[in-house]
Amino acid sequence: MHPRTKTESTAGNEPDPRWSLANERTLLAYERTALGLLVAGLAVSGSQALADAPLWFAALGVPFIVLSAAVALEGRRRFVTAQEAMRTGAPLEAPVVATLLPWGITVLATIGVVAAVAQLATSV
Repeated sequence: MHPRTKTESTAGNEPDPRWSLANERTLLAYERTALGLLVAGLAVSGSQALADAPLWFAALGVPFIVLSAAVALEGRRRFVTAQEAMRTGAPLEAPVVATLLPWGITVLATIGVVAAVAQLATSV
């Protein structure tokens, strides 16, 4: 048995280990996604000095870093919620990140395209 954290409940029945391991793999997928967003944000922010890019370009990295933190925290919350649901037989709610991530990336991509087009228009 592994030690339980304060956020994990012992109420209900122990779920089938296969489901718990699948839940753990899902958590790791959330964390990989968060890590990818973090690295992308740091790369964009840090490349401004190296590439002598405008300051607005570096600022595009900050929302990626914020989004990575939100995904990482949501992954942990989702893990605990799913474990609790498996123990008690309660239904799973839709993950917040299912809305947050696509909209966040779409907004960042739109800002990036608009900024890049504006930069190209001023350099012509």
